[in-house]
Amino acid sequence: MAQPEIVNEAMKRALKEALTETLHEQRDLLHEVFTEVLEDIALSEAIREGRQTERIDCDEVFDTMESFLSSER
Repeated sequence: MAQPEIVNEAMKRALKEALTETLHEQRDLLHEVFTEVLEDIALSEAIREGRQTERIDCDEVFDTMESFLSSER
């Protein structure tokens, strides 16, 4: 019965090593994934907060954005 346990431990070790090596080699990819996740969380939080506020007309939004962009120039 010890044989399957040895195989399982060897597989776990191999998987951990492969995962660790991949994470080190693909650091930029991991950074991009975490960035995307954080952006998605922030967007969903903004949507949740927005649903609890008073609705305004699209023209008001565009006017505000336009005046903001004009003042930035």
